[in-house]
This record gives sequence, structure tokens and C-alpha cells, in this order.
Amino acid sequence: MEDNPLLSLGDEVLPIFIFDTNILNKLQKEDKRVSFIFHYVYKLKQDLSACGLDLKIFYASPQDVFEYLIPQGMDEVVASGDYDSYAKERDLQISHKIHFRYIQDTYIFKPYEVLKEDKTPYLVFTPFYKKARVILNSKKSEELKMAHNRLMDEDYKAITKIDAKGVVTKLPLSLESLGFLKQKVGIINPHAKLEKFKQNCNKYKQMRDFLYEDVGSNLSVDLRFGTLSTRAVLRYVLSLKGFDVEPFIRQLIFRDFYAYLLFHMPRVENKNYKYSFNGIEDREKYEIFCKGQTGVPIVDAGVRELIQTGQMHNRVRMVAASFFTKDLLLPWQWGEQFFAQHLLDFDKASNVLSWQWSAGTGVDPQPYFRVFNPYLQSKKFDKDAHYIKRFCPELLHVEAKYLHDENYLLNNSVKDYPKPIVNHKTASKIAIECFKKDTFL
Repeated sequence: MEDNPLLSLGDEVLPIFIFDTNILNKLQKEDKRVSFIFHYVYKLKQDLSACGLDLKIFYASPQDVFEYLIPQGMDEVVASGDYDSYAKERDLQISHKIHFRYIQDTYIFKPYEVLKEDKTPYLVFTPFYKKARVILNSKKSEELKMAHNRLMDEDYKAITKIDAKGVVTKLPLSLESLGFLKQKVGIINPHAKLEKFKQNCNKYKQMRDFLYEDVGSNLSVDLRFGTLSTRAVLRYVLSLKGFDVEPFIRQLIFRDFYAYLLFHMPRVENKNYKYSFNGIEDREKYEIFCKGQTGVPIVDAGVRELIQTGQMHNRVRMVAASFFTKDLLLPWQWGEQFFAQHLLDFDKASNVLSWQWSAGTGVDPQPYFRVFNPYLQSKKFDKDAHYIKRFCPELLHVEAKYLHDENYLLNNSVKDYPKPIVNHKTASKIAIECFKKDTFL
């Protein structure tokens, strides 16, 4: 409801939300994101009703929804969207049926707003950040106020289901009507998250990678689904005088950078930006990784956190992805799909480009030989193994120092916990050789 460009337009409107069957039909019935989205869609419906509007909820493909709506006299659809291939193709198809007005609301900058002098996109973050920061200083960020909107006369009471044959059915207004099971997702008011971040933002730069310190904003899921606008977050942090907010602003701009790269280079969604070597398919290793049973404590803890909560600390995401692509030599696309299945804050651009960064196949100038040592990483960022033991309770009785010691784990049996699936030093050498051969092809 706050700072929403759609609500600032003013006209006779039919506010709609589509639970897209093209997406939902591929998901597990326990998918946490659907519970999160349904909670906030229902809240949005209530909030709109309180000010004389409402929200019509559909369960269908977007194409079928607009085939149903257009004969009722609609003349335009206005929406904000994403840059992944499905979203762009969806919007293109709708634009062929009805005038489509795209509103830039998902990110800070428009795709062509931050370009080099020759009007080509930046491929390196630092110069992109410097240019973006200059533009940001002159960018208007006032809150968009709600205009006077007249609500179109419609039936808003139920979920409107439309099948591929155009048959319309009214469903009860519940998550179960969509065929999903309600999950615990820890709903926290995003404004409360901002207030908490204010208390920690001076520690953000130095401490955000440490697993025993919760100094992040925890707003990634809110930014992903629009429960708080990026503009609102920027206004808030920029208003904090005397606080070190620049490292956080840099991360917000980094989020834009990855979306910008996906927009300008859509092929990186599933193909390497550089190097032809793309890992070695090994279904057994993949299944072991996905169960959190690799025998590498920091990696297993991260995977289990992801499966149990839909979240994973950013530092652990990097460690786990490096282990997946370099130690296990698995294709990054497999890891990207696994994260996409479980991450509550899943964002296609951030997920894809982060996995390419870890694999060394993306736009980052650092070449293939960047390999994270998971044991050194856990020793530095989880010294007392609080994070590891939280998600791997079978390791509670093991001294923390041994959980950062590969030799100990390789040469000693730990009850109910497997030995490491690979030797890190040996595996990383093999990975580097594979990439090195590729670079000289």
C-alpha cells in the first residue's frame, strides 16, 4: 500500500493478483514462498478494502486471465515485473493482447539508466557502482502517494480459477484452494526489520559475514516480493545521519547490477558467460549435497538451514556454491536450480549471477582459480561452531576446533555423521586443472 506506483496512477481500476499456474504447477506443495506470498496478498486485499478498493485474485495462467478480462472492456494493464526470460516472455504475450504499461518498480534503476559513455552496459561492478551512486544522488525518492482510484464493479469475494479451456470456477479464499500446505515462514513486519537494522548498521560492514552476528537487514525477501519498496528502504537508510550506511547501499546497488546484467545478457540465465567447462554431471554427489550429508560441516549446515527455513546466510551461500562447483565439480546450473527450489528470497538474477560468480564462469574479472576453503571459512566466520551445531545437532558433542579441521574429519569417525566426501586440497587442484585446460582451448 505504501509507495506503490500502481496505486498512484488514479483511474477506474480492477486491482488483480494472479497465482500463476505456469509457475505453481512446478512447485512442491510445501513450498514456503507460496505461504509467504499468500499471507501478504491476503493482507493487501484487506488493506485495499479498508480504503474503498479491493483485490481480485486469480488462479490461472496470465494468458487465460486476460482472455477472460479483455472482453469486459479493459483498455490497459499496468504492472511491474522482473527481467528473467519467463517474465519477459509473459509480458510480451500479454502486450499482444492489450496495451501493456510496464512500471519500473522492482529495482532502483531502469535497465538503460546506468550505461558507459558509449551506451553499452557495464560488466564490472565497481565502475557501475560509481556511476549509479552519482545518479542516485540526483534521483527523486519521495514517497508516491495514493491517487483517487475508482473501483470497477466486480466479484472480489473468492479466488477465480480459470482452466486452459476457459472454464471459470470460484474457490474459497484460502491457500489450500491453490493446492498448497501452509508453512511456517516467520512473517516479520518489514518496518520492524528496518528499525532493527538501524541498531546494527554501524557494524554491518565489519560483521555481516560472521555467522554468530545477525547484523543484516533480513529484507531480501521483502525486496523480492515488494512487501517493502526499494525506494522506501533507500529513503530510510539515507535519512540515518551519523550512521555508516554506504556498505548497505552498495549491496542494494549490487542487487540492481545482477538484474541489469540479466536484462542485457539474457543468455547467462543458463549458459556460462566465459569458459566452456561446465562441471561434471554426477547425480550421486548431487544427492549427497542436497541432503546436507557431504561431511563438510559448514556446507551441510547451510544446506540444512535452507531446507528447514528457506534461508541461508549470504557467506554460507558463497561457501556452499564454491564447494558445489569446485570441490564436487558439479554444474552450477544444478546448484542454481536447487537454491531456486528452496530459497524464500529467490530472485532469478541474483541467484544465477551469484552461482556464476562462485563457479568462476560469470562476468566477474576474477578467473577460475578462486576457490573457497570451507574449513578456513568456517573457522573464521563460525569459530565456536554455533551455526554449524544449530543445524547439525549430531555434532553438538564435537569440539569446535575439530569441525574446522579437515584432517581430523577425514581420519576420525564422528557418530551419525559422514566423513568428507572429498579432500578439499585434492579436489580444488582438479577443478583448477579442468578450468586451466579450458582456458587454453
